[in-house]
Amino acid sequence: MKPNATLLFLATILIALPPAVKPADQPAAHQLTLADIERWMTELSNWGRWGKEDQIGTVNLITPTKRKQAARLVKEGISVSLSHDAEKNTAPDNPRPFIHQMLSTSATPNAFSHGDLFTIAHHGLAHTHLDSLCHFFYKDHMYNVFSRQEVTAQGAGRLSVIQFKNGIFTRGVLIDIPELKGVPYLEPGAAIYPEDLDAWEKKFNTRLAPGDAVLFRTGRWARRAAEGSWKIMDGSAGLHASCLPWLKKRDVAVVGSDLATDVMPSQVKGIVLPVHLVLIVGMGVPILDNLDLEAAAEVAAEQKRWEFLLTVAPLAVEGGTGSPVNPIAVF
Repeated sequence: MKPNATLLFLATILIALPPAVKPADQPAAHQLTLADIERWMTELSNWGRWGKEDQIGTVNLITPTKRKQAARLVKEGISVSLSHDAEKNTAPDNPRPFIHQMLSTSATPNAFSHGDLFTIAHHGLAHTHLDSLCHFFYKDHMYNVFSRQEVTAQGAGRLSVIQFKNGIFTRGVLIDIPELKGVPYLEPGAAIYPEDLDAWEKKFNTRLAPGDAVLFRTGRWARRAAEGSWKIMDGSAGLHASCLPWLKKRDVAVVGSDLATDVMPSQVKGIVLPVHLVLIVGMGVPILDNLDLEAAAEVAAEQKRWEFLLTVAPLAVEGGTGSPVNPIAVF
């Protein structure tokens, strides 16, 4: 997205969309309102937990001990990328394609090397990227009470992606919802609820622990390959906002998915991306969007092991609101 388009995108988080399921058709625990989300912004908040100057949020939970434990998860030495290949073509889910421009080729006179230029609007619904903690705001504040006025034309003065320059190195856990439900992929608008997460932990005997990175597979890329791209904002599988207390209880450090994490429409009248909002602004959890979890899911199923060492290395961009990334899972 262009800078002004990004601001418009952020502004939409409080714009009402029609719910995918009528509240009367939902269990009471899933019938959330904007007031519930606003309450959770306080009840689930990590503001001040690591001090008033903290800028890395739940990544504080990834301690040296946690990193050493994660390193011991490498058993077979199988390395798998969790990034989708750069999408260079315009599509319903990719209005701002990755631009790859060659600067020097075999046809360049007097050249002694080959070179190119990449241009990527990494936020959005196509490119694999990390959302830093300055990406979202609520009532003029970002995570840990920092004012959104810290974000100017020069970039983010606080909470930028430069805070994660040293990388994320922790236990990754893949929660494969299509595998749980016995389907190749979830359909657009399918919501993942806390009871699904409980069922997954029980069936696959893998429980989340503080400092983990939890990655949710909806099968987005499998569905895209089978049925083509679609307008993600009109309908995409993802977490229902009722999962937020569940994630807080597990004290996860990072959340990611192969879509935009939130189910869309959100089923909460008055807000588009409640999971993004509470995770980033309230809880200080960086998010990985548009992961490609297909290969990792295959390896996990073969190994019958859904935990692995996860490494994420964002670009060291002072003031950046996020970064394209190529996360790696090592089994």
